[in-house]
Amino acid sequence: MARGWESKAVEGQIEASRAEAEVKPLRTIPQQLETIRKREDLMLSRKRVLHDLEAAQNPRYRKILTAALAHLDDQLDRLTLN
Repeated sequence: MARGWESKAVEGQIEASRAEAEVKPLRTIPQQLETIRKREDLMLSRKRVLHDLEAAQNPRYRKILTAALAHLDDQLDRLTLN
């Protein structure tokens, strides 16, 4: 049986919708990878600051490291919320 123009148009819309749905996850993967990379970088920086803080004896340097640690924790919290 022959198909009408409208049914072909609807089929085309359905196929376009499916194709878009398949492409969307591919777009989010690079964003997810970027978020994971940023988190890993922040965690490594945090580990380094903690290590330096344990070894630091100068009160001014300890103050700087404590501020850096607070900043890194804030960045991690913001990254987690997004």
